[in-house]
Amino acid sequence: MSTLIYTHEACFEHRPGPHHPESPERLEAVLAALKTTAFADAVWRDAPLGTFEQVLHIHTPDYVEAVKEMAPEQGYRALDAGDTIMSPGTLEAVMRCVGAACAGVDDVVKQQAKNVFCATRPCGHHAEAGEAMGFCVFNQAAIAALHAREQHGLQRVAVVDFDVHHGNGTQNSFYDDPDLFYGSCHQGQFYPGTGAKNETGVAHNIVNVPFPRGTGSAAFRAAMTDVLLPALREFAPELLIISAGFDAHHLDPLGGLKFTDEDYHWITRELMKVADETAQGRVVSVLEGGYSLEGLASGTAAHVLALMGR
Repeated sequence: MSTLIYTHEACFEHRPGPHHPESPERLEAVLAALKTTAFADAVWRDAPLGTFEQVLHIHTPDYVEAVKEMAPEQGYRALDAGDTIMSPGTLEAVMRCVGAACAGVDDVVKQQAKNVFCATRPCGHHAEAGEAMGFCVFNQAAIAALHAREQHGLQRVAVVDFDVHHGNGTQNSFYDDPDLFYGSCHQGQFYPGTGAKNETGVAHNIVNVPFPRGTGSAAFRAAMTDVLLPALREFAPELLIISAGFDAHHLDPLGGLKFTDEDYHWITRELMKVADETAQGRVVSVLEGGYSLEGLASGTAAHVLALMGR
């Protein structure tokens, strides 16, 4: 089996406006990095459209209807105070994100792929059950976790998030369910203001590792080795979903952490080891943030190479 990559042209059509950090150029940079000969063994597929039934695993009916009604035929619509902007192509783009993540779960459960990377945009981990936030409309990683439960009978599902920003939406969706695990390493005292160590969930199923600004490789790897990875092993997921943000990269203009491409390769391999031990190797990775085009491209390439076992 090979690593499977989902993407779709519709993901370029989410256009939140000039100078917005979550630009179509982000996906262009990712795809350019992954279309090189180093990734020749990967299998590519078009991301299917997700369904609103899948979205409702996480989001409220009122919110889903509001998003559908707000989708503009031209121009822009703001879903929040101004960070999360819809354009005419946004609704299809976010439904392709949902479809890719859920199809990726189907593929790894049915052993049709070694693992899956969803090269889609926009990101999703800030989206709350009833609220858009932080460039995110629907929370595709969390939706995929519940899809695994509803469609495949998997009970214990984990999401691990290494975006520079804490995934408040995923945490809040998982907080009261002891069979859902959310682990995040992120920059502390930073947007969105959540992710303190004492936010531990109903059954210590939430593990937050906040880092001070300027944290680099050594402290990152030590914290993962000593805190997050042991907690993940103890939880023993049947499926691992990665919220793969690359804005903790040392080149990123929005973040303040100093991670390297080698760090992304290392943490991916360490997460895969846990998945091999407890989840039959089942890993689905979903692209989140990353706003240096160079850092996003090289970090993603390191991540996907690790998924491919290289």
